[in-house]
Amino acid sequence: MFMVDIAGVRVLYTGDYSREEDRHLLAAEIPQFSPDICIIESPYGVQLHQPRNVREKRFTDGRAQELLILDEYWSNHPELHNIPIYYASPLAKRCMVVYQTYINSMNERIRNQFANSNPFDFKHVSPLKSIENFNDVSPSVVMASPNGLQSGLSRQLFEMWCFDKKKACVIPGYVVEGTLAKTIINEPKEVTLMNGLTAPLNMQVHYISFSAHADFAQTSTFLKELMPPNIILVHGEANEMGRLKQKLITQFSDRNTKIISPKNCQSVEMYFNFEKMAKTIGRLAENTSKVGETVSGLLVKKAFTYQIMAPDDLHVFSQLSTADISQRITIAYIGAFGVLKHRLKQIFESVESLPDEESEGPAFRVHERLTVKYESEKDISLHWR
Repeated sequence: MFMVDIAGVRVLYTGDYSREEDRHLLAAEIPQFSPDICIIESPYGVQLHQPRNVREKRFTDGRAQELLILDEYWSNHPELHNIPIYYASPLAKRCMVVYQTYINSMNERIRNQFANSNPFDFKHVSPLKSIENFNDVSPSVVMASPNGLQSGLSRQLFEMWCFDKKKACVIPGYVVEGTLAKTIINEPKEVTLMNGLTAPLNMQVHYISFSAHADFAQTSTFLKELMPPNIILVHGEANEMGRLKQKLITQFSDRNTKIISPKNCQSVEMYFNFEKMAKTIGRLAENTSKVGETVSGLLVKKAFTYQIMAPDDLHVFSQLSTADISQRITIAYIGAFGVLKHRLKQIFESVESLPDEESEGPAFRVHERLTVKYESEKDISLHWR
């Protein structure tokens, strides 16, 4: 998730999230601050996932958590050791490296197990590079992508096995309308192959959602805790998003919550007009300021709060510090130094001579900011901080 602060407006973008801890990842956390706009995914609309223990008793797919389940299940059932398990997904293979690199981002169970052995070093699960490397002569479990069965190894295996009643296809997560996976969930008698011909669908088809996306229960609870005044639904099929929108409108009917479900590429415009509050701290807070009185200090933004403090307090109330920068430039000048001072007095109100012991030679200061020094018959220098 990303919380972005734009000119005081907090925008939360959830991305793909789940409030349920799985076999390897932690559950998504509730942000510390409530956003003004929450852009939230909605692929499951008002659907509810089955409890995890029920799903794990049925079957699994090729995400990391399900590979962990399968490997663990096979280890506990020696009678299955002669049945190989393959995962045919280059992305899944790369993900294993990421999980092992960022082991501290995994849940407590995986971190504790990693102290003794690598939980992602599977004993019973092997990678499968291509269909040419697959020897289909005995029972096996193959986890292949993409899950929509539109192309790739998953489509090749489906067309090889869809005729056989002994085969089964398990669809483990969200599938998009118009894909072959969405079609076979309804168990049609025939399917269209990639070559345009039709074939009988004799294999068994099961749908078990192990999706990493939030269902309605997670989405509604998440929004109830955040209570954002503006909700934008994205990443979902139009009908499901519409049903979710209506459900949320009913749920937040007692609040002035604006819920939008834009179409792809549709612009959403929102206007905000509110005052920003800044607190004075440190020395500036010792005296109560009157209405209309000017407060002079440094405005410091920390997280989503604003504070005004004296420059000398900066190192006390923040990790910042102040420093003086002195700058100098030498300019060629062959005129009389007194004439230069006279000309500047005609332009500026404050031009004061400096004592020789302070400036180590003829010098004057303009408006207490710029010091002009006589260097030689051909040069003068300007100093400021």
